[in-house]
Amino acid sequence: MKYHELVKFVADEPVFETGMLLAGNIDAVNLRRQLSRWTRAGRLLQLRRGLYALAPPWQRIKPHPFLIANRLGPGSYVSGLSALAFAQAIPEYVAEVTSCTGGRPHTHLTPLGRFSFRRLKAGLRFGYRQVALGDGQTAFMATPEKALLDLIYLQPGGDDPAFLKELRLNLDVLQSNLLDDFAERCRVPKLVRAAKRISKMARDTPEYVKL
Repeated sequence: MKYHELVKFVADEPVFETGMLLAGNIDAVNLRRQLSRWTRAGRLLQLRRGLYALAPPWQRIKPHPFLIANRLGPGSYVSGLSALAFAQAIPEYVAEVTSCTGGRPHTHLTPLGRFSFRRLKAGLRFGYRQVALGDGQTAFMATPEKALLDLIYLQPGGDDPAFLKELRLNLDVLQSNLLDDFAERCRVPKLVRAAKRISKMARDTPEYVKL
């Protein structure tokens, strides 16, 4: 396979896996050797073994970080600060993409950013949906309410009022009834306490919503 043939074949794919190139009479060993050579030459970006993106200027569609996260961790969903920032529930920009997974916790350092995966037990992996990211890309992401609960669950002292206040939550984005329902469904006392404290913060300090 020539490089221009590869570009034409994957032009509409923000990221692609080696497997999609192996259809037909393709020498797998030679293909992997070519991919390694193009990566060293700066024509491809290797995100993990077997997962690549075209490098600029050959890249037609810039891969969204959340799409990359989903492809790095099949079965995972974007959550925590990443999902909260996307929903404008917190004011800060978040560089590292955090996802929740049923597998082991791990971190990927790639040419396109840092991606961390935090483990949640099966009973806590809910409250996410597929979200459109633009350019035909989608990713599985927690709702703002579930993203907040995931963050609190994984953060030591996450239900502490001081920590919750430091987040500077935009409570206009969060549905308090959904937050309460999700917390009760999790059956984790820490999350139930946190949901009640967030509701109290909203009642006691209405202007907090606008921070």
